Amino acid sequence: MKIEIWSDVMCPLCYIGKTNLETALEQFDHKAKVEIVYRPFQLFPNAPSNTGKDYYTWSAEIHGGGMSSDYVREGNKPVIKMGKEVGLTYNLDTLIPSNTSDALRVAVYAQEQGKTGEWMAQAHKAYFTDSLDIGDHETLAKLAGEIGLHAKEVLDILSSDKYKDTVKKERQYGSQLGITGVPYYIFNDKYAVSGIRSSSAFLDLLEQVWREEHPIRMIDTVSHDDFEGGLCGDGVCKI
Repeated sequence: MKIEIWSDVMCPLCYIGKTNLETALEQFDHKAKVEIVYRPFQLFPNAPSNTGKDYYTWSAEIHGGGMSSDYVREGNKPVIKMGKEVGLTYNLDTLIPSNTSDALRVAVYAQEQGKTGEWMAQAHKAYFTDSLDIGDHETLAKLAGEIGLHAKEVLDILSSDKYKDTVKKERQYGSQLGITGVPYYIFNDKYAVSGIRSSSAFLDLLEQVWREEHPIRMIDTVSHDDFEGGLCGDGVCKI
């Protein structure tokens, strides 16, 4: 089974969704046969970095539409509560708002190295919990090194334009698929789910997709000298 996860580092619900899906996978009998592919979908490509503004003001401004910082603060309270219920801490008061293009470029590199899951967890935690500046190249390189990626190679990537077009094209491709927000999940290129789900709901989804992709098929019995067929049910056995 292949699961494509479209997400952005700055998406607090993506962090919760990732956590719940991983919890579900631990209970899924066919976990070893599941391939996870992360696809970058940058929510706000033109979001500024290094503004010195707090998260609530910054978020209100990039969303536009006259949204107030107080509205953002109140709107995130349920998210903080939901995160706490699955063991995640959101320190939005001290969060350093940043454009996520560079963090997503590292995600593309991490995907090539087979470590995107680790990278997204690392980047989410750095952003939402540890209040680190994920727009800073040195910070990103250090975080990458901590999960086994080559820090020097990450710095080289970030000092170049490598993967910039990839991040842009992935968002364009996602939009063509009809994706307008994240998290967004595509199972086996045919089943789509948007928004977060509880771990139990994810487990149900995994099992449902697996059953539909691996249906049980009846096989006609072949005549044997010692077997003529038969079936018991509803208290009656028929030969």
